[in-house]
Amino acid sequence: MSKPSYPNLAMLLDSWILQLRSERKTHATLKTYEKSVRVFISWCESKGHEPQLTRELYNAFTVDSLDSGQSPATVKTRQQPVRRFSAWLAEEQEIPADLLANVKPVKVDTLALEPLTETEIKALLKACAGNSFECRRDEALIRFMVETGIRSAECLNLGMDDLNLIEGLAHIRIGKGGKGRLVPFGAQTARALDRYRRSRTQHKLADTNEFWLGGKNRGFGYNAFYKALMVRAGIAGIDRFHPHLLRHTAAHRWLVAGGSEGGLMAVAGWSRPDMLQRYTKARASERAAAEARSLNLGDL
Repeated sequence: MSKPSYPNLAMLLDSWILQLRSERKTHATLKTYEKSVRVFISWCESKGHEPQLTRELYNAFTVDSLDSGQSPATVKTRQQPVRRFSAWLAEEQEIPADLLANVKPVKVDTLALEPLTETEIKALLKACAGNSFECRRDEALIRFMVETGIRSAECLNLGMDDLNLIEGLAHIRIGKGGKGRLVPFGAQTARALDRYRRSRTQHKLADTNEFWLGGKNRGFGYNAFYKALMVRAGIAGIDRFHPHLLRHTAAHRWLVAGGSEGGLMAVAGWSRPDMLQRYTKARASERAAAEARSLNLGDL
């Protein structure tokens, strides 16, 4: 009796993506998952292997990715969708068993990113000085993100009706994990958002629902968002800047100001304490020392 052929992973990938869409996964998640599995399939074919979800191929793919210079973080991001795809195929009985069920992911060293200092934040805002559409937009972006700690994708997905400037609330309709939440912000951020909103009325795309718009009457995707903030950071002289650093900075500033960890988790959209620790690790000792001094436990 001939051995049954292994299922065509490329064809079944479309069915898995349909399943994920029914679970209301975000567009960014769907894109990452699909790309990661296709990268694995392409790697198998480039090495002369029939694409199969076996430990041998999975481990070889991991080793080859690391040897090619990819960072452990990138490799881990690729691994997770492949493992989840394998689990789904087993559940759907498309493969006899999930052979990747107990395979451990690549270990990633957790780097403690230093948050922006107050001086750096002010320099970043100063770099946005001016009344042009782009200046008002970028100042509003920076103030909003450094206060709320909102994710870049969540920020870019905001619609016109998602911001209540009077109440100081932003409605994140679909955050990471498909969860929505309300994010508060203060008067200065509301003022900056309002100044940008008034400039926005002159934009060619003013009637569209997207809150953030690009210069020269264009839309504002992640690439334009990244470039805009990196330009401001360059003017401010902050070489280590990356947009995601604003989220780390917001978390640090919340705790320094005396905010609770539970409140920070709710505002930032974290469901696990380890994410809180990851984002606030860099200055944990500094905050603990300040707290200890305020407790005056040596006054006996």
